[in-house]
Amino acid sequence: MVEKAMTPFGEIAPKTPATLDQIKKNIYGRYLEEFAVGDIYVHPRQFTVDRSFAQEFATVFMDSNPLYLSAEYAKAHGFQDLLVPPLMVFNLALSIGVQNNSEKALANLGYYNAQFLQPVYPGDTLSSRTKILAVDDKGADKPGIVHVRTLCLNQKNEVVLQYERKIMIYQSNGKPKGNSKPGDKSAFFPESATPALKLPNLQFPTQLKDVTWGHTYFENFKPGQIYVHQNGRTITDEHYQWTYRVGNTHPLHYDKLYSAGISGPMGGEPVVYGGLVFGWLVGMASRDISENALWEIGFTEGYHTQPAFSGDTVTCITRILSTEDKGTEYGIAAGEVQLQLIGLKNIKANDALDKFGADLFLKENDKKKLGKEKIPEKIFEIERRLLIKKQP
Repeated sequence: MVEKAMTPFGEIAPKTPATLDQIKKNIYGRYLEEFAVGDIYVHPRQFTVDRSFAQEFATVFMDSNPLYLSAEYAKAHGFQDLLVPPLMVFNLALSIGVQNNSEKALANLGYYNAQFLQPVYPGDTLSSRTKILAVDDKGADKPGIVHVRTLCLNQKNEVVLQYERKIMIYQSNGKPKGNSKPGDKSAFFPESATPALKLPNLQFPTQLKDVTWGHTYFENFKPGQIYVHQNGRTITDEHYQWTYRVGNTHPLHYDKLYSAGISGPMGGEPVVYGGLVFGWLVGMASRDISENALWEIGFTEGYHTQPAFSGDTVTCITRILSTEDKGTEYGIAAGEVQLQLIGLKNIKANDALDKFGADLFLKENDKKKLGKEKIPEKIFEIERRLLIKKQP
């Protein structure tokens, strides 16, 4: 223990002349030429996720799965405690890496091959690190694409999430660069092409079956079904605070002066951080889709096709792509459901389906070669895979 007597200190600024020969302007983020294939960035900062933060995320983002809301329910299913919502884990992992990966980015092009590998509980401490997989330099006058893989680790250095994303970034072209910490190709990076999912032995507490409604068990889902989720969510300036609450440092999401200096569809007002939009879409769908889910297995390709801004109302639609009965492979009777989640803005989901029909489910990047127009109200598309328990 350190004990030291404290005395008041006097004001000295009025007597200290200001000189302008030692001005420091720290610049964060990297331009395209600052990325090298194979570099590994160990990102600064860690987050200990306490119970109130985890439950607040689940409620603010409207998730109805009681695994994220009720410790008793989660424990009765074989988990140690209530689970930190997977979209919160994803947002933290991505955001911690923004300072190294994408603080100079023009756009986030997509998420790929995300796999949630083991539970995260209140009290766990998360960190993340990123490996550069590829750099596509299209020339000084065009933005290039950086392909990265990110790992999210807990306090035991166990990988709880592995995913990839592609980021659009310009070369510096004379702009001042920062002094980012160089990548280290030898840094600890326990990636795997076939990572193992580690779950406890799951149980089905039938005495708690009334905690959820009975229309979201595995048997309720059939390929071809389209769920039109009835409630929307109007995003307010709350998104500024939530951007920094999950650790995202890109000024595009909270700095009006920065945003006003950008031309094009991403300029003018701060853009809502896409991970938050993703979280709201998943939450709004949860009463129809994932209330009885046991695990978010992961997602494959996903894209933000249009930006969202404060004041926009987001809505969503889910299409069931496949179902696979897993018997008792996970300890209790359950199956895997693969689905397509479509996000929209400023249009009711019912109206969007009536207006656009099956075109909603085509990838926006494929529309041109199909001779179809892109849908301006469509803001997000992704495929997810869930583990969902069977009916008792």
